[in-house]
Amino acid sequence: MSHDSMNDDMGDQGGPVRRQFFRRRKTCPFSGENALAIDYKDVRLLGRFVSERGKIIPSRISAVSMKKQRELTTAIKRARFLALMPYVTE
Repeated sequence: MSHDSMNDDMGDQGGPVRRQFFRRRKTCPFSGENALAIDYKDVRLLGRFVSERGKIIPSRISAVSMKKQRELTTAIKRARFLALMPYVTE
C-alpha cells in the first residue's frame, strides 16, 4: 500500500474527512393541519412517545415541538397517575 493511498480520506490535520449529508427536518406531529390531539385518555397515542422501559422519549428524537412536548409529558404523567399507563415495564 503506497503512502498516497493511505491519505486519500484524511483531512489536513491527519484526521478522517467529515462527509456532509442532508437530513430532512422532522415536523411536529401535533402542530399544523390535521394534527393529532394530545389527550391523556388516548393511551395508544401516548404509548408511541414512551420507550420500552417506560421513559418518555425526548423531543430531539421524537421531533415534537417544545410546547407540545410539555403537554405530552403532562398527559403521560396524568395517564400514569390514573393507572391508564404503567410507570415502568418489566
